[in-house]
Amino acid sequence: MAADYPNIDIAPFIDHSLLLPTTTPEQVEKWCDEAYRFNFATVCVHPCYVKQAVELLHNKNPKVCTVIGFPTGGTTSTVKFYEAQEALENGASELDVMINVGWLKAGKTEEVHREIATICEVAGQCVKVILETSLLTDPEKRIAAELAMDAGAAFLKTSTGWNGGATVADVSLLKEIARERVGIKASGGIRTHNEALDLIMAGATRLGTSRGIELLRQRNNPEKPE
Repeated sequence: MAADYPNIDIAPFIDHSLLLPTTTPEQVEKWCDEAYRFNFATVCVHPCYVKQAVELLHNKNPKVCTVIGFPTGGTTSTVKFYEAQEALENGASELDVMINVGWLKAGKTEEVHREIATICEVAGQCVKVILETSLLTDPEKRIAAELAMDAGAAFLKTSTGWNGGATVADVSLLKEIARERVGIKASGGIRTHNEALDLIMAGATRLGTSRGIELLRQRNNPEKPE
């Protein structure tokens, strides 16, 4: 499928992500430099590195994104609120917020909505809500997506990458549900340039990956998805 649309520049779609437990300040510096040189949308780092990334990217195009309640979503709402507020005070422009999947599966939809809505209100800017689609049934994906949009999310994000990754099927489903009201971020397991193109054509408006440089290098000779 990707052979039908080889000329899309995927770089502006990419959140250049560095979210391993072993991340060092030196790696953050490298990721920020790459995000600037390759015109990525953002660099996405752990909250403890937001201030460093903001300083490195001052007056440059890539924004700084960070994660909240990552990767399980199981911290208390109070902790998520504080984490979000501190990230914003440190200069983060975008927040990727993990929902409480257990609450969703237990039918505690009011609690899920309240948590997201409060963070969106605190942020006053771009919040991407991580649904962790690999752990949800299709009906649960619909419920989670509607809750996130109603709460003020700017993006529906498929995955953390810790429990499976983005699929074309899930992105297509989220596009159908969103009806262009919000963006869609496909994240996790994007290994080839073709896979990135397929996700974009399915409806992704942002791609979360740590392999951004590798994907761009495949641009002139893309591999087939596995």
